[in-house]
Amino acid sequence: MKPEYEIQISHNTKRVGRIICVICVLILFLQIGCQEQAKITENLAPEIKFEKMICDFGKVGPSAKQTGEFKFTNIGEGLLEITKVGKCCGVVTRLDKMEYAPGESGTLIVEWNSGPLESTMTRQLVVHSNDPNTPAANLTIKAEVVLQIDWEPKRLKFFLDEENAGCSNITINSIDNQPFSITGFKSTGDCITADYDPSVKATKYVLEPKVDIEKLQKSLKGRINISLDHPKGNAAVVLFSVVPKYTVNPPLLIIFNAEPNKPIVRKISVLNNFGKDFEIESVSSKNNIVAMKLLEQKKINNGYQLDVEITPPAAEGQPRFTDEFSVNIKGGESMSIKCNGYYSKRKPDLETQ
Repeated sequence: MKPEYEIQISHNTKRVGRIICVICVLILFLQIGCQEQAKITENLAPEIKFEKMICDFGKVGPSAKQTGEFKFTNIGEGLLEITKVGKCCGVVTRLDKMEYAPGESGTLIVEWNSGPLESTMTRQLVVHSNDPNTPAANLTIKAEVVLQIDWEPKRLKFFLDEENAGCSNITINSIDNQPFSITGFKSTGDCITADYDPSVKATKYVLEPKVDIEKLQKSLKGRINISLDHPKGNAAVVLFSVVPKYTVNPPLLIIFNAEPNKPIVRKISVLNNFGKDFEIESVSSKNNIVAMKLLEQKKINNGYQLDVEITPPAAEGQPRFTDEFSVNIKGGESMSIKCNGYYSKRKPDLETQ
């Protein structure tokens, strides 16, 4: 027979073993529960769903603020976080907040200003979020800017040898027959003006532009902006260009490997764009930096081909030189040619003693 204390120890050992087993089972259950909870948490992902991916404004008026919206809902089971709305040229976006609970909806507001001319507008907008399936949602904004005014011509070509530069009248019509006023007339270089009465309202205007030839020669390309108060067309824009009396080719002379005080010869052609006879009087340097000499002029169709001797100035440690030449026509007119010269990098041979 075992002693009583040994029987007591045996019972205690079994009791401790059972307690340890219970603890191990509880730990195992806790681990399994945590793993299952983690799996459940992993599955609680957000999902952004937009009612529409394209916001088509259709036909809109010019020079007006346009406002639209993209509605969306978080149809996932996790918290939706919008991290960024990408910038879009000319479009301003607005959100009330950046986080949305499961089942919660929101609205992305978009605003932009339509231009003054007829055009078709398409913009792309990217919404970034923590949606694992659609981290970057691509949205599209579309619109067609439609005017309710029309004008002719859209472009003018001026001729310096014609009266009033050959400028034609400008006609402006209201397409929807809504009366409007002309509120302003402005041209590049203020070389073109027109009479108008801003207090008069009508559905059609015929303007008679007046051209300042002297100012026009300083603005060979430009535009006429005619301001209107029609609600669906507040400006008429007419582009213009001038056919110059003479053309000089090349308009820019570039001389490489120039050597100080060593003459070179270049060919220059001068043409009259209106087919009229003229005579070359001389060529000269405007800044007296480069020495110039007219060697020969040969008559060609509508003009002359010139052989011009050009003598670069002393280098004086400079790598380049610039000047502007004048081709002078008998009667006082002249054309300008810019000149850029670059000295040779070759060092001169040293003289032997």
